Amino acid sequence: MPQISTGDFRKGVKVIVDGDPYEMIEVNFVKPGKGQALYRTKLRNLLKGTILDRTYKSGGESLEQADIRKGDGQYMYKDATGLHFMDNESYEQYTIDESVCGDAADYLLDGAICNLLFWNDQLIGMDPPQQVVVEVTYTEPAAKGNTATNVTKPATIETGATVQVPAFINVGEKIKVDTATGSYIERIRD
Repeated sequence: MPQISTGDFRKGVKVIVDGDPYEMIEVNFVKPGKGQALYRTKLRNLLKGTILDRTYKSGGESLEQADIRKGDGQYMYKDATGLHFMDNESYEQYTIDESVCGDAADYLLDGAICNLLFWNDQLIGMDPPQQVVVEVTYTEPAAKGNTATNVTKPATIETGATVQVPAFINVGEKIKVDTATGSYIERIRD
């Protein structure tokens, strides 16, 4: 694998540290009054999500570049082994543990196109579509006369997640949801 010298350290660069892939989320160049210049870095583990602080000397040190690739993939289904995706380029199927995806898995619909993150041809992460259109499967009926603005109530959507929606939303209606925040955007009219 190619080596990345300290002079090429930038935010977003992906490297191998202690056998795991990391992304540089912060890089600071420090020149003390005496001695050699340093690069102070914050690295995020792409497998576990943990943050690592490391300092490297400016001359002569380097790290191995991580073989990270991104690609589009289609969400297929969920079972006891995890979430199943198909790579849209190679048509290979990959499985990833639901815990790795976090809350993003709550908004996946069958056939949704997602951004997949691969390391050494192993699926290590997934970003869902930014917004999804889903049907409300359960919510309490609105109280009569409660027409005040900004009144919300919980609603269960077809993926099983719960979203706060305005009081006028009823069962069977379609809504648009922001997958990053899990918040209601708008009602969709057919």
